[in-house]
Amino acid sequence: MRSRRHLCPLTKATFKLLSTPTSPTAEGKDKQALMSHKTFPTIDRCSSIGREKHTVVADMDGTLLCGRSSFPYFALIAFEAGGVLRLLFLLLASPIAGILYYFISESAGIRVLIFATFAGMKVSDIESVARAVLPKFYAQDLHVETWRVFSSCGKRCVLTANPRIMVEPFLKDFLGTDVVIGTEIHTIAQRATGLIQSPGIIVGKNKATAMIRQIPEPDIGIGDRQTDYPFMKLCKEGYVVPAKQEVKPITVDKLPKPIVFHDGRLVQKPTPFMALVLILWIPVGFVLACFRIAAGSLLPMSFVYYAFWALGVRVKITGTPPPPVKKSTGQAGVLFICSHRTLLDPIFLSTALGRPIPAVTYSISRLSEIISPIKTVRLSRDRAADASMIKNLLQDGDLAICPEGTTCREPFLLRFSALFAELTDDIVPVAMSNRMSMFHGTTARGWKGMDPFYFFMNPSPVYEVTFLNKLPYELTCGGGGKSSHEVANYIQRMIATTLSYKCTNFTRKDKYRALAGNDGVVVEKSKVQSTKIMGC
Repeated sequence: MRSRRHLCPLTKATFKLLSTPTSPTAEGKDKQALMSHKTFPTIDRCSSIGREKHTVVADMDGTLLCGRSSFPYFALIAFEAGGVLRLLFLLLASPIAGILYYFISESAGIRVLIFATFAGMKVSDIESVARAVLPKFYAQDLHVETWRVFSSCGKRCVLTANPRIMVEPFLKDFLGTDVVIGTEIHTIAQRATGLIQSPGIIVGKNKATAMIRQIPEPDIGIGDRQTDYPFMKLCKEGYVVPAKQEVKPITVDKLPKPIVFHDGRLVQKPTPFMALVLILWIPVGFVLACFRIAAGSLLPMSFVYYAFWALGVRVKITGTPPPPVKKSTGQAGVLFICSHRTLLDPIFLSTALGRPIPAVTYSISRLSEIISPIKTVRLSRDRAADASMIKNLLQDGDLAICPEGTTCREPFLLRFSALFAELTDDIVPVAMSNRMSMFHGTTARGWKGMDPFYFFMNPSPVYEVTFLNKLPYELTCGGGGKSSHEVANYIQRMIATTLSYKCTNFTRKDKYRALAGNDGVVVEKSKVQSTKIMGC
């Protein structure tokens, strides 16, 4: 470890702060002592040029992130890993945490949040939510100015009072952070106890002590509050992120790494108010979802559109769909190629057409098959058997298929399987998109039988069905001599252009390995290596 004479000069008050035992009373005195220190320049005055060999150390909440409150991220773990009752417990405990935070110490308030969120929870569940759910919400709150400086440095370090287990996947996998120093939670038999391991909450002097031990020669220190001053004083340069200055987070196109896959049921970040609304709405929303599902399953398909409209579900139809094929002519049916947003895509396609369209599926729950108003046929993943089955289904009439093989929430299209292009030349691409305000209707980690319920639990979900022109015969395999991959890629680009999405070469296995640690069928320990997004 480097000697103190190589550090930047420290005031006597700071040395005294680093050697004082941690206690609520001492922490309060520390804050008063720090009031006498001169303030640091704001982050906008920090140059980001020529920092390739520099080391930056930043706080997280209020510094690297725009938001100063970590409650929404604790709430996400509480709901996604523990359910609505755990979220309710956290919400009830949050006023106590706030009182302790403002009147006793910052660490006391954080201890309450950690206990309410993690006590009794499996470590594997916490890690799963941290890997698959939190990065999406963290990325939406990334501070523009802090990221400008943070990303320009060659070595990036983060000090945070948040549990390391919940922030490390995002910081390392998406921001390229080299060192993450956070609070360590106590565990017994792979379950969190809700308690904290030594040295306690990483706040105030604990941040400075941890930085001295693990981060040699820091060049830039960035914080947003007085409890960050101890570690900022140890850096060659210190900058503060103004608390009252309103800054919009970076836009999606400027994210360091595009988030193609993410999981979790919640659409919005659960602030305390949103968490309360969510808890109160779930019982009402579930009853409403049952009525909507019953209407879609029991009514004739020609009436479903109007039933959905009366129950608050909006179906927007664009383009002109082809007329149904008459069996008397002996002509095979049309194959509708749909982008895949939820397992309800074929149902809303049938709603838009006013007639039931059978669909081939990769894997859906037994409950979803039972309540489905249309015929569903599972693929066996045996190429010859699946091709024969699809040909037989087309002889009976129209058919719908989602060649991506799995859903994607973000504005991306996964790689299209080319099998469908070899089986027919009567192909109609359909661009499917939807909007949800509270719940996502898909999951990679949870029970898929709840997917339709969560979608219909949204107050007013919207599905947009856009029928594109039938694929010209000169662009098909039979009529134009194109290869099946050329046809699949062309249709993928057509749909992506219509929806303003991007094409990718990701597959179903990539998604499940990234979010659930398996390929969708068998659990595997290996993690998929991310592939690059290709232009459309």
